[in-house]
Order: sequence, then structure tokens, then C-alpha cells
Amino acid sequence: MIRFINKLQIDLLKRHVSPFLFCFFTLMFLLLMQFLILNIDNLIGKDIPIQIIIELILTNLAYMVVLAAPMAVLVATLMAFGKFSELNELTALRASGVNPIKIIRPVLITSILLFLGLAWFSNNVLPEANQKARSLFIDIRLKKPGFELKPNTFYDGIEGYTFLVERIDGETDSLYDITLFQKPVNNKNRAYIMAEKGILESKGEQALSLHLINGKSLEFSRTSSRTDNFIERNEFKKHIMTLDISELSFMRSNPENRNRSDRTMSSRAMLAVVDSLYREIKSQRTYIGNNVTVIPSDEYTGRESFFNPNRNLPDSLKNIGGVESPYLVTNTFKKAEIQRFFVEESIRQMKEYQTQVQSVYANIEWRQKRVARFLVEIHKKLSIPFACVVFILFGAPVGIMTKKGNFGFAALISTVVLTFYWVSLIQGEKLADRLFITPLIGMWSFNVILTLVGAFLIVRLSTDLHLPNLFKNRE
Repeated sequence: MIRFINKLQIDLLKRHVSPFLFCFFTLMFLLLMQFLILNIDNLIGKDIPIQIIIELILTNLAYMVVLAAPMAVLVATLMAFGKFSELNELTALRASGVNPIKIIRPVLITSILLFLGLAWFSNNVLPEANQKARSLFIDIRLKKPGFELKPNTFYDGIEGYTFLVERIDGETDSLYDITLFQKPVNNKNRAYIMAEKGILESKGEQALSLHLINGKSLEFSRTSSRTDNFIERNEFKKHIMTLDISELSFMRSNPENRNRSDRTMSSRAMLAVVDSLYREIKSQRTYIGNNVTVIPSDEYTGRESFFNPNRNLPDSLKNIGGVESPYLVTNTFKKAEIQRFFVEESIRQMKEYQTQVQSVYANIEWRQKRVARFLVEIHKKLSIPFACVVFILFGAPVGIMTKKGNFGFAALISTVVLTFYWVSLIQGEKLADRLFITPLIGMWSFNVILTLVGAFLIVRLSTDLHLPNLFKNRE
């Protein structure tokens, strides 16, 4: 019997491999297509080197792996256990006295190993890949479009020049009826250049040579002895200009020189930031706690004014007749203007304190939201990989109960479950970022619900437990 169970467990594990790999690579392909469709505008028309595009795709594959693996586990589990139940193998095992939990156990252990591997991947590999991908995206966005002239269209992509060409021969790189406006930058004079024909020659990735044929130029130049401009007219048979196109080439920056966000940091780095934010919050609360009571400065204290009512007061408030005030403290002073002065001073200081409290509260709330974002990302690095274990606990009994091991049925159930799963994860992240719920609840609530449902279904398969029977026994 033990050998039979071991062979069956190995057979179940083998049944998971093919659907898992098929679903995993299918999801990776779909996610990759989605990525390319969303970013195609940033990659086309800028002469980005092909190796840069390949590196950008490879670095973005990291987050796709973390998303695709748990989904592939759910589909593979539903198919493997659905086929297992469809062939009545479970009925034979239960008739032999074998508990279904023993059949699920090796698959569950494998999912735990997959969870540990994905958790390590999310914490160590994914942040670095995200940082490189983010840096490449910034470099690509900053790159200007390539040198592309169009007939009868002004082109000013090269600093210091504006081109207008009537006709372009793409086969010979020849330009016809050229008008070139040279701006007074980089120690060059303002000039208008016109030519019947021009030929472009590449001088590497940093420069272009423009050979102008049969033309004339008007140059506005200035001499050291004269303060006014004069026009220099020239005609030429051939004139060669060198155009600097270094700004049009792709310049790659070092990813380590860019600031890191929550998605480009490891859990350890984020915990260090969270600890510093907590210290800042504590210092803000201590500061505001030590300044709760608004006490006038020494020059306006009631005790000093009691002994010398006119001390440090404006000249306009000195030697004024007295009046009785309804405020007990202000009755220390007999002059109405002095009483009014201290009431207004107290109101002013209270308003200053209110503004100070509001500022501290805004600072604390901003830091709390940053803490929440970091904690959400830390929990996410564990909750998404842990879905591999959750989907085994949920998918195994569901697959056994449905008794259908085909891909279509498994894909249908997986689509429903995964839709609710990702919606709950996204909404939980948003609510946690806005401090409505804790990051723990936001990232783990659906995992806990699916785990409880899966555990109940497994117990039901193992012991024939039914909720109606429980209520009947109580009655």
C-alpha cells in the first residue's frame, strides 16, 4: 500500500508539470504582449538599439514571473486533481482506506518550496530588475527622435539649425531645394543657407556631414571693432557642414545613481526606511506634546505685568484709564486697552499654535502614508508567492469535486478565482495606502479566506463533514 501511494503521489506531481509549464509560458506571453502594446510608442521611432530593447524586456520579465507562477499553479492543480477524480481514482483510494490528505501532501510540500523560491526572487532579484527597467524607461523617454527629415516640413531636432527641404530621395540620401536656418549659438553667426541639392553622409553615431551643392548664403556677422551687424553674401559650388547629432543618440545612465522607490528596494532596505520614518513621527509627536500649552513670552507674562502694568507695552497703550473686564485673568490689569492687548495676543498665539499643529499633523500623516506604502510592498513580496500554497489548498479539493480535468473548465474556474483575487489585492493595496486598513489586512485578507475555504473542503473530503449535518446534530 505504501509503494502504491508513493507511485500515485509521483504520478500526481507529474500531472502538474505539463499544465503548469503550458499555462506559465502562456501567461508570460500574454503579459509580455500587454507590456509591448502599452509601451510601443516609447520604443518605436527613436532609433533605440535592439540590445537595449531586449534588456528592457528581460528586466520586465521579472515581475511577470511573480504574477504568472501562482496563476499557473491554480490551473495545473485544477486540471491534475480534476483528471484524478474524473478517472475515479479517488473513489478507489477511499475504498482502500487512503485519506485524500495524503495524496495532496506532496503537492502541498512542492508548493511551499515554490513559495520560498518566489519569495526570495521577489525580495532579491525583482527589486534590482525593476530598478534597471525604471532607469532604462527614463533614458528612453529622454531620448529625442532620430534625424528624420520630411518634405516641406520644418525640422529643428538638431540644436542650432532648422531645415526645410522640398524633396527627398531616400535611396541616395539626396535632398533638393534646401533652406537651412542657422541660429546664433555655439559661437556661430546667424545665417540663411539655400542650396539646390544636398547629400547626407554619416560620420558615426555622433555626427552627420551635409554636402551642399550650388547654393548661396546670407550670414549676419559682428566684428570686434563694430557694434552693429553686417550681412555677408556668398555663393558656392560646394559647401560641407558638420552636424552634431550626439543629442539624438541613446545615452544610458547608471541605475545606481537614481533614487529607489518602494518597488526597487528589498524588504530589509524598506524596513530601515520604515524605522527612520517611525522615529520621525515620534519626534514630531514629542515636539507637539512639549508645546501644548501656549505661554506668552517673558515680556508679556501676567506676573511681570502685575508688578509693572506698563512694562514692554506699546506707547499708545500706556497711561490709559481703567475698566472692569469679564475675564478673570485680564482683571489683573485695570486698563481696557491693556486687557484687549493681552486678549488679542493670546488669540494670535493660539492661531499660531493651531497652524503649527496642523502642519505637524500633515507631516505625520505624510510619513504614515509612506510607511503604509513600504509595508504594503513588504507584505506583497510574501502574499503573492504564498498564493502558490493557497491555490493548492483551494484548487485540489475543488478539482476533485468538479471531476473535470480539461483545460477549458480549469481555465474558467481559474479566471473567476483570479479575478476576485487580483481585485481584492489591488483594492487592498489602495485602501492600505490611504490608511483605511492596515497593510496586513489589505495584502493577506483574500489569502486567508481562500485558505479557510480550501481547508474546509479538504476536511469535508476526508471526513464527509457537511454543514447541514452539524445543525441537525445540534437540534
